[in-house]
Amino acid sequence: MTDQSSARSRDADLLHVRDLTVDFVTRDGVVHAVDQVSLVVRRGEIVGLVGESGSGKSTVGLSLMRLLPPGAREDPRGQILLDGQDLLKVRPAQMRRIRGRVIAMTFQDPMTFLNPVVRVGEQIVEAIREHQHISRSDARDLALQAISDVLITEPDRIFRSFPFQLSGGMRQRILIAIALSCRPSLVVADEPTTALDVTVQREILDMLRLIRDRFGTAILLITHDLGIVAETCDRVYVMYAGQIFEHGRVERVLTHPRNPYTGALLRSAQSIDEYRSELYALAGNVPSLVDLPSGCLFRERCPAAFDRCVAPPPLFADRLGDMSRCWLAEGDAMASGGRIPDGA
Repeated sequence: MTDQSSARSRDADLLHVRDLTVDFVTRDGVVHAVDQVSLVVRRGEIVGLVGESGSGKSTVGLSLMRLLPPGAREDPRGQILLDGQDLLKVRPAQMRRIRGRVIAMTFQDPMTFLNPVVRVGEQIVEAIREHQHISRSDARDLALQAISDVLITEPDRIFRSFPFQLSGGMRQRILIAIALSCRPSLVVADEPTTALDVTVQREILDMLRLIRDRFGTAILLITHDLGIVAETCDRVYVMYAGQIFEHGRVERVLTHPRNPYTGALLRSAQSIDEYRSELYALAGNVPSLVDLPSGCLFRERCPAAFDRCVAPPPLFADRLGDMSRCWLAEGDAMASGGRIPDGA
């Protein structure tokens, strides 16, 4: 893909999520998992979605795929626009055709999603034939190509292997190969490097960037690791307790965070590499999504909290369009012409 064509492709929004709200009905009450989340992924772009466990990241990813479990309720006022089509309004049969062909997802634990008694090549062939009316022989050729695309040597040997015969990093590559096998426009990668050693993590991240550059595939990278975001993503959305707390270009968010929560995540990550420094741990826990506190959801843990935090802050945007859900960002927003309401 040339630099010029890549620039043109990134001008257009591929995915536009507007006011996505997801609740789960449980015996303990209603879990408010996602609250009016809005985000954009442009063509040929890698966008990070980062936050602590329980922040709602994976729920957003499953919502995009329409794979939420029973008991989930989506607010009908929300939208998931993929190439202009609202996925929340398509019928299940139509969604099955879209899933895998236009949007695909890789999951955190490959052994959970790979059939242990079926050779991995046949699992890729099955995914291809689900969406393309081609012969098994042609599907096998495409499956071998998909295995090669994820930088696996000896694709014939891997094709014939069972999942348990492969390493964790190799199984993750196979999941990505399945996701890429029908050349979708968007891949949702949910924690693709979890439980992998540092060397294999870097190989997976390098591969994701290569896939973007080679095929123009847009990637929504869900992770809890800001280091991965720094190495891989163009833009990042920071989630906390089901809400977007900050958004902007990676280099600006990670060097000049405008939200205390993002700053706390950065200090936690950076302390790992500072041999002589005292480890920093973010105090407290994500609040219960069944009984959310009033005001700013981060207020009880925030070192910068002040009187105004008893009221819930909206998302404020500065003159460059970077956003922060914090009253401390209000001055920048006013200077740039006012605030951006939630869901904008």
